Formats: sequence, C-alpha cells, structure tokens
Amino acid sequence: MITGGVITISDKGSRGEREDLSGGEVIRMLGDIDIRIADYEIIPDEKEIIRDKIIEYTDNKNLDLVVTTGGTGVSPRDVTPDATLEIIEKELPGMAEAMRRESMNKTPHAMISRAVTGIRGQSLIINLPGSPKAARENLAVLLPALKHTIEKLKGDMSDCGG
Repeated sequence: MITGGVITISDKGSRGEREDLSGGEVIRMLGDIDIRIADYEIIPDEKEIIRDKIIEYTDNKNLDLVVTTGGTGVSPRDVTPDATLEIIEKELPGMAEAMRRESMNKTPHAMISRAVTGIRGQSLIINLPGSPKAARENLAVLLPALKHTIEKLKGDMSDCGG
C-alpha cells in the first residue's frame, strides 16, 4: 500500500477564509489509484512552515508521496518550490516538465509555473498549482508514472522497460 499526504498551501485557506477545493481534488484522484492518504493539512504560504511540514511527512511519518498544492507561481507569497528545493535530495525535472508541457496546451500562463518534483529519502514530492482545475490537470499527467516511481524509490530492482 502506498501512503500519501496532501498539503494545501494557502494563506486564506489556512485562516478558514477559503474552502480548499484543490486538496480535495488531489485526495480523490490519488484514492482512485489506491494511494491511501494518511495526512492532509492546510498551511500558510510561509517557506519555513512548508519546508518543515514536508520534512514531517517524509522523515517522521515516512509517507511515500507528498503532494503540495498552491504557491507555485510568481506572486511574492509563492514560495512552495523554494521550500521544496531546499529539502529535496534529487530533483525529477521530467515530471515538472511534463506538467508544464501539458498545461501549455491549455493556457500560456503555464509557462510561469515554478512547480518542482523531487525525492527526499524514499519519498516522492510533487508541487501542484493551487487552482482545482490546474491541480487536476497537472496530477493527471503524472498518475501513470506515480506507482512505478515510488516502487523504484523503495528499492524495486526490476527493469524499467516494457
């Protein structure tokens, strides 16, 4: 069983001023492919809080997958990718490139996404945009590769071809 955690990064959401639709969409989509969501939180756009929460999910709770939603753009408070880059051990640029490539088919605004994906220990970390539509579209691109990626992180030595 693959375990996951979802972290919504939103100042308004963390204060209860906005309903979190993106986090719920991510949880639903991951559940559809049998990833058990062990934890979910809404936190403010604060780099230290984001960094510490991801570390809690990866290092303390040993979750296989951590998905963030929100804070991936260019606004002054968008610091999710910065926090993620500070703590990952390996970046997986192909996943972020795939998300941006697919999003570019829908909106030119996709080119300003700074979302990153990477590895910390045996955990996969994915940054998604904050809008429910964009989070859904970006995650959909990665779904076919998620289980395989996590199996490899856990030490699966089988060939990747096929």
